[in-house]
Amino acid sequence: MAEHQTSKAGHHSPAPAPVPEAWVKTELARHPQRPYPMDFIEALFTDFSEIHGDRAFGDDGAMSCGMANFNGEPVLVVGNLKGRTLKERVARKFGSPDPEGYRKALRCMRIAEKFGRPIFTFIDLAGANPGIGAEERGQGEAIARNLIEMSRLRVPTIATITGEGGSGGALALAVADRVLMLENAIYSVISPEGCASIMWKDAAKKQQAAAALKYTATDVQLLGCVDDVIPEPEGGTQNDPAVAMSIVGEKLRYHLGSLRSLSLDDLLEQRYQKFRNIAQFYTTA
Repeated sequence: MAEHQTSKAGHHSPAPAPVPEAWVKTELARHPQRPYPMDFIEALFTDFSEIHGDRAFGDDGAMSCGMANFNGEPVLVVGNLKGRTLKERVARKFGSPDPEGYRKALRCMRIAEKFGRPIFTFIDLAGANPGIGAEERGQGEAIARNLIEMSRLRVPTIATITGEGGSGGALALAVADRVLMLENAIYSVISPEGCASIMWKDAAKKQQAAAALKYTATDVQLLGCVDDVIPEPEGGTQNDPAVAMSIVGEKLRYHLGSLRSLSLDDLLEQRYQKFRNIAQFYTTA
């Protein structure tokens, strides 16, 4: 009996597995106090004048587009809206746009192209709205249309992923000459919960999925899917939004300047080559 008790007392439960860095970054990307796309737009641009509606169905509360000034130059800004309060979040579908949101964004991009204005998009969304109505109104077509049309816009385009860059919803705003990504943001084909549900039939394995998806800024930059990773204040942008905004502003100025130095033909050719060569996993003999 005594021997049995000793062995029980000496038994240690296994230490919990360390939290993968990818999951730490995911929680930072989703931090409730993290600045949202509209916070960046308000801090870095002036004279924002919003454009409403997609001229087909309605005006999507989860997508905001408008003309603004960037360092005195007229530009177009596009960002998805999440809302801070529960009421706002429900109205904005937690920041997940409907097809009319993407169609509105594209309509505004065409206006910007017509007047030769550079386009800035800011992205922080888990994905496009998964509702039945969105599918009935052609979500897949709306996103696919944005991909092809953005790839051939005849003005400089810069996309910035500020938090979550989720799935086709993010990609529909991110076919740009320069894709920038904040250090603690994530950019992925699927959420870790969605991936875990498919791969292991268990959403609780989200941390494992996060590590496997390789969606942190460092990983995505290695794949060539983003052009620049923007450093954040210690512990994330929510700890010092003013500093974070100024760093983003400097990067946007730098990249717009470098795109401005290219001829239109070179700009389009570089954009084409960039997207043709992203994430090649095969080799040719």
